[in-house]
Amino acid sequence: MPATISFPVATPGGPRTARVVHERRGAGRPLVLLHGIGHHWQAWQPVLDILAVDRDVIAVDLPGFGASETLPDGIPYDVDGVIPVLGALFEALGVERPDVAGNSLGGLLALELGRAGLVRSVTALAPARFWTEAERRYAFGVLSAMRAGARALPPSVVAWLARGAAGRAALTGTIYARPGRRSPAAVVAETRALREAPGFRATLAAGSTGLFTHDIPDIPVTIAWGTRDRVLPRRQGVRAKRVIPGARLVRLPGCGHVPMNDDPALVARVILDGSS
Repeated sequence: MPATISFPVATPGGPRTARVVHERRGAGRPLVLLHGIGHHWQAWQPVLDILAVDRDVIAVDLPGFGASETLPDGIPYDVDGVIPVLGALFEALGVERPDVAGNSLGGLLALELGRAGLVRSVTALAPARFWTEAERRYAFGVLSAMRAGARALPPSVVAWLARGAAGRAALTGTIYARPGRRSPAAVVAETRALREAPGFRATLAAGSTGLFTHDIPDIPVTIAWGTRDRVLPRRQGVRAKRVIPGARLVRLPGCGHVPMNDDPALVARVILDGSS
């Protein structure tokens, strides 16, 4: 069952308390999992039990998403605001320099944690900020449309749509290559998470400028991209490899933007190989 952890964070107005919901399973070397914008820790459910065979796995609801509280007043939803909070979270969880894997926004945060020296390895699945301006505008348009749709549909209609494969495809086909594999309950829950995420707009606004341009030469880095990603085209992985020349670039055949659901065994193997 997920738990809530409270821990102190520094803000311009003095120390405040952050509260983050997380799911923790397994034993071994700690591995932290970070979801994408508008999602929640349950995005990792398809791979959690596979990873937990060998690892102490901690799937996090990022602040302002899922069941976690918003960031304390004075902390922005940009990289400079979120990375110190995640560092404080690691300390509160009792994990020092964990391995980290992230998807989309979570992939960007994983890379930034690697650049900050807070983790021992990074696996980034379709990380943000390797786009052209046109690609960014397209991705933000797609994400904003998904959010608007989630907010416009009554919960009863979402539940009705989620009961059928065609409805699940309509609700989640943008991020999954195989949306029919997602359970009705999971689709209802993630649609609600997208609709209710208080950190969505501020996070999207914070990502409207800037690219990831830093090498991470001192730790293992894996960049993985689904061949059927409809949000961030896989050619962005080639750009990521140019920025981080030592990174391992992995192709995820038949996977969409959130690949953990499309091929759990493959994604789990990529994460474990990248953090071994």
